[in-house]
Amino acid sequence: MTIFKFKDFGENLGTRMLGSMAREKLLPLILNNDKVVLDFEGVDVVSNSFADECIAKLLLQMPLEELKQKTTFANVNDFAKKNIALSLKRRQTINA
Repeated sequence: MTIFKFKDFGENLGTRMLGSMAREKLLPLILNNDKVVLDFEGVDVVSNSFADECIAKLLLQMPLEELKQKTTFANVNDFAKKNIALSLKRRQTINA
C-alpha cells in the first residue's frame, strides 16, 4: 500500500494547475500499485477545480469502479469530501 500525501502540494489546494501537477504524480502510483491511500492530512481546502483536475480526470484513464478498487481516502474534511464527490459526479456525467 502506497500513501500519497496531498499536504506535499500545500494546505489549500485550489488551482487546476496544482491539480494537474498532483495528478501527474498520482496516476503512475495508482497504475503501478495495488492500493493507494489518498491522504489529505493537513489539507484545509480542496476546491472544485483542484478536485476535478486531480481526481475526477483520473476517470479519463480508468472507470470509476477501478479507481475505487485502487484508492482509498484518509483524513478528508467534510468540505473536501463534498467537492471531491461533486467533481467525480460531474466528470462521470461529462464522460457518459
